[in-house]
Amino acid sequence: MEMSRERFEELVAEALDEVPEELLGLMDNVVILVEDDPPPGESDLLGLYEGHALTDRGWDYAGVLPDRIFIYRRPILRICDNDEDVVDEVAVTVVHEIAHHFGIDDARLHALGWG
Repeated sequence: MEMSRERFEELVAEALDEVPEELLGLMDNVVILVEDDPPPGESDLLGLYEGHALTDRGWDYAGVLPDRIFIYRRPILRICDNDEDVVDEVAVTVVHEIAHHFGIDDARLHALGWG
């Protein structure tokens, strides 16, 4: 599957637009980034959350760099057959990584159908 980076970034933005405003308003000190490829050795990784989940932040959480959510373009495109598949996979990946920001682990996400 081929898709320009610009179009892919639009799909990530559209997926974010679908997240309820109440949840987006609760997100704190986090940025969402699109990268072409995941870190070396992680070629199948579709997204990644790096940081301190909201549930892990204590009174001493201050002065830290923003958490980062990465959405990886090439691995997502590799597993998709058409534009509709990409739209769906981007949406699932965005929600999955945002859920990590809220402290929800992979096991729970898989049980909820967001794995």
